[in-house]
Amino acid sequence: MSDEADMDRVIPFRAEEPFPSVTEARVTPGELSAKARQLRDEGGRMQMVYARWKESRRLELRYLVSYPKPRGFGVWVVEPGRRKVPSLADIWPLIGWSEREVTDLFGFAFADHPEPFRLVLHKDAKADVPPFDPRAGDTPITVSGERRTVPAVGGDEADVQLLPYGPVRADVVESGEFLFFYLGEHILHYHPQLFFKHRGMEKRFEGLAPQAGTVLAERVSGVGSVAHALAYCQAVEAAAGCIIPKRAASLRVLLAEMERAYNHLHYLGHLADTTTLKVGQAEGRLLEERVKQLNARLTGSRFLRSVLKPGGLRRDLLPKSWLPDELEAIREEAARYAQLLGDTDSYLDRLITTGPLPRKVAFDQGATGPIERASGIDRDLRRDFPYAAYADLPLTVPVETAGDANARFKVRAAEIDASFVLMQRVLLLLPDGEVDTECRPAPGTHGLGWAESPRGTLFYAVHVGPDGRLERVKIKSPSFSNWRVFPFTVHDSNMMDYAINEASFGLTIAGCDR
Repeated sequence: MSDEADMDRVIPFRAEEPFPSVTEARVTPGELSAKARQLRDEGGRMQMVYARWKESRRLELRYLVSYPKPRGFGVWVVEPGRRKVPSLADIWPLIGWSEREVTDLFGFAFADHPEPFRLVLHKDAKADVPPFDPRAGDTPITVSGERRTVPAVGGDEADVQLLPYGPVRADVVESGEFLFFYLGEHILHYHPQLFFKHRGMEKRFEGLAPQAGTVLAERVSGVGSVAHALAYCQAVEAAAGCIIPKRAASLRVLLAEMERAYNHLHYLGHLADTTTLKVGQAEGRLLEERVKQLNARLTGSRFLRSVLKPGGLRRDLLPKSWLPDELEAIREEAARYAQLLGDTDSYLDRLITTGPLPRKVAFDQGATGPIERASGIDRDLRRDFPYAAYADLPLTVPVETAGDANARFKVRAAEIDASFVLMQRVLLLLPDGEVDTECRPAPGTHGLGWAESPRGTLFYAVHVGPDGRLERVKIKSPSFSNWRVFPFTVHDSNMMDYAINEASFGLTIAGCDR
């Protein structure tokens, strides 16, 4: 759709049929809070806010919301000009991080924000011009040698201890600093400081041809290569109004579920490791490796890269003759493995009641994917806003209600089996035909794409500039959402359970930092 087109019209998501709709409406800053409350009262959900510069240095805020069925997604477009825009974090706490990200990267502050602190840029980082300001260019961000101070939280100040853990941690774990305020082994307060290796991935898209952006999307988070590429391609396809061939849509589902399977098997192995089950860790990693070897045999890439493109696939895949038997063999072993873990008393003792996330906190703070489903929130984009060929396939969405580490384990274990069933169904029904169609968005168009990654909801918003190249690409990743939620399960817990709790969330820092 053109940026200059009329608002309040339906913009179809044209990547595949059937597709939900995306509506756009202009909203004034004065109307914003009332609309946010109305969305909450109607049972909808705020997803994110992001900013983009329009011509003549006009800043535009775009709020992505999901309405109750059958309305689909909506975008509220706000042009603040010189007016103040109220923070919506008191109404929708989950949007607090998105607003802080806009403030850090665009220099736009929201009025009455309940957490008016830096998020992406650390306290000692100094930028003469915000990184996304058109005047920024290659202006460096300098970092002083000063170490920030954090006030003690709770208890007698003389008794409360502060443990700053990181940003360099053991093994090959991603960089992040975690501040623990504790008494003995009791954690009073926990604060994760992320974005130490922020790579400016959204900025890197600017100026690329839309067809070339897939390569970059696949590298935003290595273990989510398919999900990121899929959401990106669907956003470009929505901007171009193209419909991909049915065979390509089905093969996209196959690739997405193969990615889900190896991620969840890695998760089970890692969780077993944190509970000191070394044999359980080894078996989980072995099953993960076997799926990755199938990935390489099918596509040439263990991480399933260089297959997706706007318009379909780069090349056809021919899995029907050999893949079903291989998948069934791994499925049977994975089911046995998950059952053994679930029958191990020492494993369950460490998971049950660890890191409980109440349903209301999960909803208010924006939990997504297996995390929200383990807390009783039944949401899955594959079913609720179907894309690719998901609308034509039977989909099981496991849900638990306890909200603890054991519930998160059970959801992922059930999703592994459901993914293998789904892959077999895709192979059984795989249609013949082409896997690619011409898909080039016109200058001045934009589109929204989404995917249910192994870690939850993932959005890409793509804006094409007047020269036909990418002008703005916004990524809302599931780990960005779940890292915001995670501290609520750590406060008032204990040090001995921390590693298990973090492993049960299956977080990635790369996906959050971007």
